[in-house]
Amino acid sequence: MKKISIFIFAALLLSGCNNSEPATESSEVVTQDTEAMATEAPMETEKPNIVALASNTPSLSTLVKALQAADLAGTLQEGGPYTVFAPTDEAFAALPAGTLDNLLKPENKQQLVDILTYHVTEGNVMASDLSDGMMVNTLNGKELKVMINGDKVMINDATVTMPNVEASNGVVHVVDKVILPPSM
Repeated sequence: MKKISIFIFAALLLSGCNNSEPATESSEVVTQDTEAMATEAPMETEKPNIVALASNTPSLSTLVKALQAADLAGTLQEGGPYTVFAPTDEAFAALPAGTLDNLLKPENKQQLVDILTYHVTEGNVMASDLSDGMMVNTLNGKELKVMINGDKVMINDATVTMPNVEASNGVVHVVDKVILPPSM
């Protein structure tokens, strides 16, 4: 049953990966009436989605590469809200030699999906929503344990180094380790 659920989840992810929208008319119109522009309320800058946020964060480039290899980028661009515990490039580099390269191979895609979905939970979970000893359900189907000691927040054995980075479809908490599911 677990394999069927993962297959369905992966199929849903694949179907959302190449979803691009045409430019809206408002983005194509250039207003030349400066007087009208001066009286309009300033436009709010829209927050980027989770993948765009990660793509614009140099220390998360390996995560973006892994999301693309696992065909999860589309889901984290369009779906949500999600909370992502995002490992840094240094966290991926700390894996045993050759592990990341091996995970990025097409034949190991399911293992990569299992690892990445273990870093994601549904909903907007801000740091203030976390409590010591709390168990968080992940998209992988397994749980993460939250430990709080003063200002230090840990998710399993990973420390949150940058909490509450808001995206249009969720929130990202940057962590210093790749969190491996219990079966790995």
